[in-house]
Amino acid sequence: MRYVAFLRAINVGGHIVKMDQLRKLFEQLGLTDVETFIASGNVLFSSPSKSSAALEKKIEKHLKAALGYEVATFVRTADEVCQAAAHEAFSPAVMKAPYHNLYVSFMRDAPAAAVKRAVEALRSRDDEFHINARELYWLSRLPFSETKIGGAVLEKTIGGPATMRSLSTVRKLAAKCGAK
Repeated sequence: MRYVAFLRAINVGGHIVKMDQLRKLFEQLGLTDVETFIASGNVLFSSPSKSSAALEKKIEKHLKAALGYEVATFVRTADEVCQAAAHEAFSPAVMKAPYHNLYVSFMRDAPAAAVKRAVEALRSRDDEFHINARELYWLSRLPFSETKIGGAVLEKTIGGPATMRSLSTVRKLAAKCGAK
């Protein structure tokens, strides 16, 4: 089965990992067809495992041992990546309005109703949010460097780790996974 691992804390905050090293670390786990995509911690791979959660734990344990720090890992099947890329989080009218970027945060689990309400409470003139399954979509009308919302705020609000990618990155990964 084909998967994508979205890794948190790769090539940010002084945690520099070369992509060839990252590929080798995944191959050491017996994962095959390993391919990295841009240097922000996106790894495509194949595995006979049917459990994303088991793969996450296995990868996290290995990366911590090899790199010396925790790397939160969010594994999605190729189909799930394609679905996340194709999901229309906001209406066409909202998408026609000027905006800066659309981000997708990958979470461990689908959030409870209280968490969804807390995320919605972050909504402002500049920021809109939508949750679908284990993905949180964030439409920001400000450059990332100017917004008061960011990964730390979202993680605090959802009560756990997440990792964020631009929708364009997610769509490129979906294309690599075979999205039609």
